[in-house]
Amino acid sequence: MNIINIEHIAKIYQVGTEEVHALRDVSIRINKNEYVAIMGPSGSGKSTLMNMLGCLDTPTSGKYEFKGISVSQMSDNDLAKVRNKEIGFVFQTFNLLPRSDALHNVELPLIYAGVPSAERKERAKEALLNVGLGDRIHHKPNELSGGQRQRVAIARALVTKPAIILADEPTGNLDSKTGEDIMTLFNDIYTQGNTIILVTHEEYIAEHAARIVRIKDGLVERDETVENRYIPNGKKIFTSQS
Repeated sequence: MNIINIEHIAKIYQVGTEEVHALRDVSIRINKNEYVAIMGPSGSGKSTLMNMLGCLDTPTSGKYEFKGISVSQMSDNDLAKVRNKEIGFVFQTFNLLPRSDALHNVELPLIYAGVPSAERKERAKEALLNVGLGDRIHHKPNELSGGQRQRVAIARALVTKPAIILADEPTGNLDSKTGEDIMTLFNDIYTQGNTIILVTHEEYIAEHAARIVRIKDGLVERDETVENRYIPNGKKIFTSQS
């Protein structure tokens, strides 16, 4: 099933009198239960593309369909519902409420969605258990390690059972060992049937995905299936190469 269909999108920003072409002509399709890394150096356009995929920004030209619906025809309310229910965001900086415990942080998307209190607390607890934080439910962010904070953020992304998980440099603020633990968790999430889009500039992080889309100068430089996909526990998952 096709979840994302982007055709010939471009994004132009006006900076003073200068036009900046962040994206020039990008076409990508992403299916259900794909694990895709979008990779590129600073200034390549990958962050702009991430904002497009997350319905946080709109293209200057081209077409973006999310689950068969044109994003350009969605109202602001429709876009807000997509961002809240269909896309689970994971950020480099965690974006947790500092004075709220893990349970409340994970509950937040369900509060915005109007889910009743008892149900959302149960779903938030289940999400925290699924990321290995069953014993940290009532801990606040300053009582958690960096890796644990990112696990809370991942639980928050999963709690609405979204169509895709969109992760922006999810290991950027973590040491290498903790980063590998987080990537192992992403692999577990993927093997459970979830669709993951990972944005990174790190080659070794991108290699955890099953497909790598390389962006350069606002264009897709290469779109490849990873033949020997690296898994942090030392195993490899073998896939066919396109």
